[in-house]
Amino acid sequence: MGRRRYVARGVSGGYRIWDNKVRRWWGDLYELCPDDLLDELNGARDPGRLTTLLKRHRAEKR
Repeated sequence: MGRRRYVARGVSGGYRIWDNKVRRWWGDLYELCPDDLLDELNGARDPGRLTTLLKRHRAEKR
């Protein structure tokens, strides 16, 4: 398996997603590690599934 494009990195207050290709943060700050979101970003990248996962992780912050 090659190098993953998106990885979760621990930061103060939770996790952020790092994009290795463009070398910058992607998305929001997450309190819990978004493993399923990372799997989808590094895998199939289905827009409908990504939208569902993003909404779910944003709702967990409230």
